[in-house]
Amino acid sequence: MIDRHFHFEAEDDVDGVLSTMVDDVEHDVVGYPTGPVHGKTAARGFYDALFADLSGEKVTTLRRYYGPDFVVDESLWEGTAPGAPFGIPGHGRKLSFRLLHVFDMAPDGQIKRENVWLDFAAILNQLNAPQAA
Repeated sequence: MIDRHFHFEAEDDVDGVLSTMVDDVEHDVVGYPTGPVHGKTAARGFYDALFADLSGEKVTTLRRYYGPDFVVDESLWEGTAPGAPFGIPGHGRKLSFRLLHVFDMAPDGQIKRENVWLDFAAILNQLNAPQAA
């Protein structure tokens, strides 16, 4: 299910992403202004904004740990920032950062909680660095 979720994210397929989640999913991107949100409609708002602001080219799983009702995934995201990800103007720059997902899984295998930790320092450093002439 996690691989499906990441595949849909890579395709900018919001409906696909949401299909991997329970209806009352808790979606929590640490540091995001809304804080944790509940339900697919609220999660959709995050993904609509994310896919407008970031264009992913590659996500590489570095480590994955799992048990009967959880998955922890550390990945490296690589792509460009055509919009203003997390409120920072991207100017179409290349961007890469690590992220950590902590998923709580429902008995049917769907995601019931997605907790995301991003390397905001790397994002800030790359997007605020002087651009080459």
